[in-house]
Amino acid sequence: MSQPFRIGTVGTPRSTPKRPGGTVGGIRRLAELGLDALELGWVRSVRVSEKTCKAIRDTAQQHNVVLSVHAPYYINLNASDEEWPKSKKRLLDAAYYGALAGATDIVFHPGSYFGAAPKEVMPRVLRRLEEVIQELEAKGVKVRLRPETMGKPAMLGSLEDVLEMSKAFPGWVEPCLDFAHLHARAGDGSMNTYDEWARVLEAYGKALGDDALKRLHIHLSGIDYGPKGEKEHLVFAEADLDLDAILRVLRDFGAAGRILVESPILEDDALYLKERWQAIQEENG
Repeated sequence: MSQPFRIGTVGTPRSTPKRPGGTVGGIRRLAELGLDALELGWVRSVRVSEKTCKAIRDTAQQHNVVLSVHAPYYINLNASDEEWPKSKKRLLDAAYYGALAGATDIVFHPGSYFGAAPKEVMPRVLRRLEEVIQELEAKGVKVRLRPETMGKPAMLGSLEDVLEMSKAFPGWVEPCLDFAHLHARAGDGSMNTYDEWARVLEAYGKALGDDALKRLHIHLSGIDYGPKGEKEHLVFAEADLDLDAILRVLRDFGAAGRILVESPILEDDALYLKERWQAIQEENG
């Protein structure tokens, strides 16, 4: 039976050997562990040659590992007019080289409100996303851009934000659903029950169509948070996030796609998540 979710890590596994090492070694290591998804962690900058991209793509195809990219952190769709060209180049580079490496999805942090109301920020955000998409189309680059739900309420990236971006550009933009961030964003311990997660997936399906629930791109980890939201990622065992509630909702909605683990112990928690997912699927059996 084929599994509805491919499970892997954001960044190469910690147990990747030194040789061949790097992303190629990370892909091989994931396959050895029985994991089949990798998000390339290009979070500081995009510094990769076309030759390296080809090696990454070929290795991923050989080992049946699907790829996405986490674009550099320093992207802000609400940047000043002076700063925006730098942000745009970072996102374009991640998409261009990611596509060369065989990645289909480009995850990025949308930016900051800078104290403005979300409804005031969104027109500028949508104009800039359109600029990026037009340049990708002109270059013949086809990827899916994935604005991530963010863990601090001061940051652009509520569920409503990323759904609005996605509705504006069907076929080009869909969210990266970070459940830990959504839990932390509230700052009060809420967003942690079956019913709350069910409302998230209901809103997602209503906004983007039920078929979009079959190609979810999910980040998962434990998380520490306070009144202002996210502090740091934690291993699942040390966090209050109800992982089983999330997995049951995904099962009951018939969701599919990819789950990438951002825990400090990457592949260990990815394997734990895979184990929990299989157990929860069998509850239905």
